[in-house]
Amino acid sequence: MRTALDAIRRRPGRSALTALGIGLATALVVVLLAVSAGIQSSATSLAAQSGVDLVVTSANTSLSSATFPVISGAHSLASGIPANDTNVETASPWLVENMSFGNASVWAKANQSANGSAIPSTWAITTSYTIGWIPSDNAGIDVPPIYSGPGFTYPGDPHYANGTWAGNVPNEIVLDQGLAEILHVSPGQLVWMGQGTPGGPSEVQSWYQSATPFRVVGISGPFWLIPSSLLAFTYLSQLQSMIGAGTPAKDYASLVLVHLYDNSNPDVDRDRIEAAYPGLTVFTIGAILGAVQGVVNLYRTFGDIIAVLALVVASLFTTTVLLMSVDDRSNEIAVRRAIGIPPWSVGGSVVEESVYLGLIGLAIGLPLAWLASSVLDLALDRFVHGLPAGFTFVSFQPWVIATGVGVVLAIGLIASIAPAARAVTLPIASEIRAP
Repeated sequence: MRTALDAIRRRPGRSALTALGIGLATALVVVLLAVSAGIQSSATSLAAQSGVDLVVTSANTSLSSATFPVISGAHSLASGIPANDTNVETASPWLVENMSFGNASVWAKANQSANGSAIPSTWAITTSYTIGWIPSDNAGIDVPPIYSGPGFTYPGDPHYANGTWAGNVPNEIVLDQGLAEILHVSPGQLVWMGQGTPGGPSEVQSWYQSATPFRVVGISGPFWLIPSSLLAFTYLSQLQSMIGAGTPAKDYASLVLVHLYDNSNPDVDRDRIEAAYPGLTVFTIGAILGAVQGVVNLYRTFGDIIAVLALVVASLFTTTVLLMSVDDRSNEIAVRRAIGIPPWSVGGSVVEESVYLGLIGLAIGLPLAWLASSVLDLALDRFVHGLPAGFTFVSFQPWVIATGVGVVLAIGLIASIAPAARAVTLPIASEIRAP
């Protein structure tokens, strides 16, 4: 041990650079693993807290699909699925559409000039995902919390009116915090929602004429199912009417979220629903997490490739430094062997030197990885808007730290092989006679 430590202290600059190289390689590996662990654990935690046990989509829909084909008979599914499966507490149809929004300020400027010249160049109509749902029919499902405003006034879906789409039109809307901030609106104020976006300032006034004014009744938090999106929420039937789907033949939804009384065996409920509705595909939350895991595994494979490259580079660098150290001490090593020090002890001191350099690198790499991961987490959190509370991109789980330690030991052991072999095979006589 003393010999190895003396070798490190004898050349502090070279030893420090070697330890720093090992530390950087360790930090890179730990950061990549911590990010994959953070995304996976956050997705698992959000899914467990969501209350959603099954997700119902149109038949032949893939989990990798960017869009969902529409489901017909949305309102009837809300009562029909529980009727066919008594273990279903809630079947909540949701229609997800990309809509456009404008506030009162842009509306006022658009009315000042027909060609839109009064609209400041930095002002524009905003596009956002909009969810049409039945607000009161989401028992057991973790829906976005309303931070301000009274929320929706009416229970059920008043405009639906038992399939006539002739009932009361509430024109109420809830915006998440991100969208409300962009539109500069608060509860009680108006926003206009419509399809399409103006091609330029001269078309803004006509867009407002075809859009529908909504009263903001709440500002909500983000939604776990569609993270990073700016979201609006309104009654299902009203959004259906706006996209031309508010008829019995076009009672559309994008998906149905299902909450079970007993979720211990969701596969049984999946099979039961698919048997009752052959035109639907049902995914368990476990299958959805499996798809997330597949994406994470793909990322982790990329991370593993980088980790292997970092391991190889750090090992080669450390090997080179240790070979230089052995050459610098060749006379001393030859004398030790000449006085009877066994070869395994001579080679062992080189291995110890390599391991100590690795441990110093570990002491540098782990804090550096924590700092880099914290900065990365903050940066991604600021860049990706609308993340649910509790979502984190980074997680320092025990296996992540253990992997970092394993990387250091691997570098130390691999890098010491060639230098240790050189130390035990040095020609004793010629090295002692050398000046």
